[in-house]
Amino acid sequence: MTTPLVDVRHLTYRHPDGTLALNNLSLQGPALGNLAILGPNGSGKTTLLLHLNGTLQGEGCVRIAGLEVTKKNLDEVRRRVGIVFQNADEQLFMPTVLDGVLFGPLNLGVNEREAEARAVTALQQVGIGRELAGRAPYHLSAGEKRRVAIAGVLAMDPEILVLDEPTTSLDPPGQRALLDLLLRLPHPKIVCTHDVTFARSISERAVFLINGEVAGDGPVAEIVARFGWNS
Repeated sequence: MTTPLVDVRHLTYRHPDGTLALNNLSLQGPALGNLAILGPNGSGKTTLLLHLNGTLQGEGCVRIAGLEVTKKNLDEVRRRVGIVFQNADEQLFMPTVLDGVLFGPLNLGVNEREAEARAVTALQQVGIGRELAGRAPYHLSAGEKRRVAIAGVLAMDPEILVLDEPTTSLDPPGQRALLDLLLRLPHPKIVCTHDVTFARSISERAVFLINGEVAGDGPVAEIVARFGWNS
C-alpha cells in the first residue's frame, strides 16, 4: 500500500482567541496527483496548510510521507513541504532575488556552492533569468514575485508543493503563465483557491471545507456543483 504524501488524522486547532479553526479534520493525499482545496473564507484552508509544515500545531496527527510533523522533525518536514504563501512578499524579504532563493537551502545547512547552484537551477525552472537575479524583489511584477517565491521552495528540493491562493493579484495572462508553470513541475501539489477554473485545470480532485471540517471530497466538477461554487 502506498504511503500518502499527506496524512491528516483528527486535526483540531483553535486560534489564540479561542475560535475553532479546524474541527477533527481528517484528509489523505495526494499520492501522485494534485489536490484542490475549496471553501469559503474562514473555513480553515490556510490554517490547514500551515499545519503541513509545522508552522501551526494543533491536536491530532499530521504525517508527511510517513514522517510525523513534530518539533523534532520540523527541519526535515519543511524540506519536504514547499509552501508558497498567498502574499509573495512574505517570502521575499532578502535584498536580492538570488539572496531570497538561496535563503532556504542555506538555512537547511547546504553548503554555499551547492545552495547557489540550486538557486540558479530553481530560477531557471520558473523562467527567471540572470538579469533579474540581482534585482531587489520589490522591483518585480506580481507574476515575477510569485515565480521567485516558487523558486525559493524548489531550491529546497521539496517532495510536495503547497500553494495558498496562488492566482491572487495576477492578471489573466499571469494566471495562465502560472498554471503552465505548475503543470510543468513534476511535484504533487495541494492548492487552496477560490478560482474554480484554476482548480479544474490543476487537479482532478477537490475537497471542500466548511467550518474547519471536510464537507465534501471528490472530482472537482462534482464538488463545485454540490456546493454551488460555480463562478
